[in-house]
Amino acid sequence: MSWHYDDDYQDRAAAKANILREIAKRRKKGEPFKQLEVASPRGNPAKTFWGRAWCENLERYSDYESRLPRGRSYLRQGNVYDLTLDPGEIFAYVTGSEIYEVLVRIDALDRGKWKALRARTAGQIGNLVDLLGGTLGPGVLAAITDAKDGLFPNPKEIHLSCSCPDWAGMCKHVAAVLYGVGVQLDQQPKLFFTLRNIDHGELIAAATMGAAKATTLAKSARAGTDILVPGELSNLFGIEISDPESAFSTAE
Repeated sequence: MSWHYDDDYQDRAAAKANILREIAKRRKKGEPFKQLEVASPRGNPAKTFWGRAWCENLERYSDYESRLPRGRSYLRQGNVYDLTLDPGEIFAYVTGSEIYEVLVRIDALDRGKWKALRARTAGQIGNLVDLLGGTLGPGVLAAITDAKDGLFPNPKEIHLSCSCPDWAGMCKHVAAVLYGVGVQLDQQPKLFFTLRNIDHGELIAAATMGAAKATTLAKSARAGTDILVPGELSNLFGIEISDPESAFSTAE
């Protein structure tokens, strides 16, 4: 028994040494190969609203139940590198016996669902700081995280692939990357909206448009023709407005 254990240990040590050499070689060629670090020692690896909500959404689905715990362990061991989030796509390298490539594609958010969510939360989100920080009212948070009608994807909208030989739909490498997304969202919550290919500014557009229009009309009534100019609107509401009319147009 001890002999086989020693062989296994030596094999793992040799594989790890090979991986470290390969990483060093790639970095020398200019690849970042940046390791994703996790501060949380146990449980949900994410800390902030968007990161935790992402991970908790994954854990809702029985399809993923058996594979997710291995993914958390792999992530905490520092095996995820160069995790990137682009519109509809997640990519990362994950080290194991070799360096594997993980690609996760996510369907675009249904436009009808997005429009309905904007309507349900209209006027309840005051600014991007509150939105990205997750410091919103319980009604808004419930709408955003709703399993059926919220912003988070369900398993049918998530398409998984890994270059490893594991036949399972979700291998431990993919699971590590999916949890890694939560950690990445802790640092850059805007990436959630990039991933889902939606404009986070639209969630506060109704509130700012209404307030801007009311302020403009009130000032006009007091001063005759004294209308707020675009720069004043931008400073007042913290959004980029090219002209007053653009602030009042309804986004589709």
